[in-house]
Amino acid sequence: MSISRIARLVRATSWIALAAIGVGAAAPPVRDLQSYGEAVHKASADPAIAQALRQISPERIRHTIETLVSFRTRNTLSSLDNDLPKDRGINAAAAWIDAEFERYSADCHGCLEIKRDTFTESVQQRIPRPTPITNLYAILHGSDPAQARRVYLVTGHYDSRASDVLDSHADAPGANDDASGVAVSLECARVLSTLKPPATIVFVTVAGEEQGLNGSRHLAKLTQELGWQVEAVLDNDIVGGNTTPGDRRQDKSAVRVFSEGTPAAATPEQTKLIVSLGYESDSPSRELARAVADVGETYPGVAAVLEFRKDRFLRGGDHTPFNELGIAAVRFTEWREDYNHQHQTPRTENGVEYGDLLKFVDFQYVSHVAALNAATLATLASAPAGPTNVRILTNTLGNDSTLQWQGAAGARYEVVWRQLGAPQWQRSVEVTQPGATLPVSKDNVIFGVRSVDALGHRSPAVAPLPER
Repeated sequence: MSISRIARLVRATSWIALAAIGVGAAAPPVRDLQSYGEAVHKASADPAIAQALRQISPERIRHTIETLVSFRTRNTLSSLDNDLPKDRGINAAAAWIDAEFERYSADCHGCLEIKRDTFTESVQQRIPRPTPITNLYAILHGSDPAQARRVYLVTGHYDSRASDVLDSHADAPGANDDASGVAVSLECARVLSTLKPPATIVFVTVAGEEQGLNGSRHLAKLTQELGWQVEAVLDNDIVGGNTTPGDRRQDKSAVRVFSEGTPAAATPEQTKLIVSLGYESDSPSRELARAVADVGETYPGVAAVLEFRKDRFLRGGDHTPFNELGIAAVRFTEWREDYNHQHQTPRTENGVEYGDLLKFVDFQYVSHVAALNAATLATLASAPAGPTNVRILTNTLGNDSTLQWQGAAGARYEVVWRQLGAPQWQRSVEVTQPGATLPVSKDNVIFGVRSVDALGHRSPAVAPLPER
């Protein structure tokens, strides 16, 4: 044995002996952010919500998608085509969706208010002549008059397109894009209609998405004209779990949830403040996405993968018009898309099959996405209103952090926090009254405050603004 190796063994043996009697090596420090409160834990399941989720049916979802595909094309421009058979085109699809909503409402003794909103879109890049567009939605009014103005919305677009977006006659089955999202909205309406949450839930299908987000842009503005207090929008677009043979990289256990960082509606002054605070990842939409992931822990089925980006490259979705008006909105999309099966006229070229066909949809996967949406809607509509005027005092230097806020009557609260570079909340402490002082340095973490009721329904967290 070499002299150097003997020396290393002696040093190691000496360190072990010293450590055994508590001399030499010091225990690693416990950081303040980890020594207070407790690790964030999943909420307990609400039996009523769990029972509603058990009613979600892959067979019903298959029927919805098959029926929408049977209309051959749902191109928005086909609303003006008088030469199409009655069972073909977007008008036929709208009539069927309307009838489905009416059927669900009849089954729950008129619990849903059905709306058919038709408007005429002016000429623009993808609309060569003034075109009527119809949005259809069903409203489950909140059971608490004091909370019913709070609105939670789920949407999918029922229009489709072929390779040429202006071709209103070519086959455009649109099984995944976006009959799958429509199936989510309809199935949520069917199973949640038996619940009576305090706040309002609206189940939406829009048209005009492929022509330029026309239906959702109109709806977003309409909600403001109607005075709706829209708290959250869940947009489902391409959630069919593409089943292209040989694609081994699709992940059927996950769905992507895209959310904007700095709000699109932020003023230059607000953007400057957001950047100075390090709140680029704490917009209302980002907190909504975290709430979706939180709900997914309580009602497991498909994991919500937080995509800290507004949307995919070169693409857009129906959450965007809501974001532009300052409304929290996120987009659900399957893990891995196959672009041969989107925006393509059905055909086979050089052995490659193109077209958004029914056979490439996984109905079980769509049912899992529907369950995550339904659980999120029911949880948020059952939770107390989120805290308002959330502030963190910055008038003095110190390692403690004092937060203040205004809350809803009867609510209790959770103060949550995470390290600056962490994507999700890590620690929490329960508070019964608005306001708390924590022995955690505000310089090392980002705080949030969320409302919680007696059954454990949580609102999305709200990040505090500084107050001197």
